[in-house]
Amino acid sequence: MGAWDLLLVGLVLLLGLCGVLLPGVPGSWLVWAAVLWWALKDPRPVAWWVLVGATVVLFLSQVVRWALPPRRLRSGGPDGRLLAYAGWGSFLGFVLLPVVGAVPGFLAGVYLRERLRLGRRREALAALRTVMRSGGSSVLTELFTCQLIAAAWLGAVIWG
Repeated sequence: MGAWDLLLVGLVLLLGLCGVLLPGVPGSWLVWAAVLWWALKDPRPVAWWVLVGATVVLFLSQVVRWALPPRRLRSGGPDGRLLAYAGWGSFLGFVLLPVVGAVPGFLAGVYLRERLRLGRRREALAALRTVMRSGGSSVLTELFTCQLIAAAWLGAVIWG
């Protein structure tokens, strides 16, 4: 697989990761489709193992999301800045403290946004709990799963 093909797969993965945070965009399906495209064009067995792993992890993620309470972030749609802060926090956490840092990074991003919006620590913590109870845990589950898949793909491309 050429460098341009890898760049395009990486861009689709990035679009899928951003799509998880945007309502109406099938982010996890874009991530899976990018890995499928890569596996079909790359003859190495590691590509197929990453695809199988991505499929299993996405399936388990969907099961977890269906088991969570069926709530939405807000009736009028989620706040774009809140999702941006949460997404960047999760990404930074994933990079700074590989894999496990995504969850506290997501929570820190939501907390930071609410702290800036509300001004007080207690109100920001209450808003963080509200966000996580009203659908934030579902977004976090999907985002974390897609980050794992993107990291596995990147590892397979670099070291595989």
